[in-house]
Amino acid sequence: MRAVVFDMDGLMFNTEDVYTAVGTELLRRRGLVFTPELKDLMMGQRPQPSFEMMIRHCHLADTWELLAAESDQLFLGLLNDYLAPMPGLYELLAALERARIPRAIATSSVRRLVHACLTPFDLQKRFQFILTAEDIVHGKPHPEIYLTAAERFGVAPAEMMVLEDSQNGCIAAASAGAFTVAVPGDHSREHDFSRASLIADSLADPRIFAALGMTGKDA
Repeated sequence: MRAVVFDMDGLMFNTEDVYTAVGTELLRRRGLVFTPELKDLMMGQRPQPSFEMMIRHCHLADTWELLAAESDQLFLGLLNDYLAPMPGLYELLAALERARIPRAIATSSVRRLVHACLTPFDLQKRFQFILTAEDIVHGKPHPEIYLTAAERFGVAPAEMMVLEDSQNGCIAAASAGAFTVAVPGDHSREHDFSRASLIADSLADPRIFAALGMTGKDA
C-alpha cells in the first residue's frame, strides 16, 4: 500500500452519533420519527441525495436545501457535546507518519462540517489533502471520490488502502479498485460488507497494520 484514505464520519469520529441526534431532532420538529431504516438509507451519501431520500421516505414538503441548512445548524450546535475521535485513530496516524505513507480524507460531508470536526483536534496538517462533497459530481457508492484520491496521490487504486465504516463507502472504494477495509461501528454492523477486502474490529486492528506491511502499532 502506497497511500491510505480515511472516510471521516463514523470512521475517524463518532459523528454518526451526532447525525442520529440531528436527524431525530429534524424530524421531531415535523412530528415524525428518525428510524434506523432511514438512517441506513442516508448514510455515506452527499447532502442532496441524502436529504432527498428523507423527503421521499417521510413525504416531506421541505426542499433538500432547507433540510441541509437546518441539519448543518443542528450539527454544529451539538459538536461540542458529542464529538470524539474513534478508537485507534491517533495510533494509526502515528504509524503511517513514521512509515511515511501519505494520507488523505475522502468524505461525503461538506467542507464546512469537515473543518468543524478536524479543527478541535488539529488534524488537517496530518493529511496530504481532503476531498469533500464539493469536490465531486457523483457521491458514494459511486467510485469517483476514490478514483480522484488515487489520481491525486499518483498511485494505482490497487496500491491504495481505503478505510470505511459504511456499506455505501465500501462499495465506492471497492468499485474504484482500492484495497477496502471496513471498520463497522454500532450504527453499521448490519451493513453488507461483502465487497470489503478486510473487515476490521477497529482502527487499532493488527490486521490493518499487517496489510500495510507493518508488524504492529509501533511499526
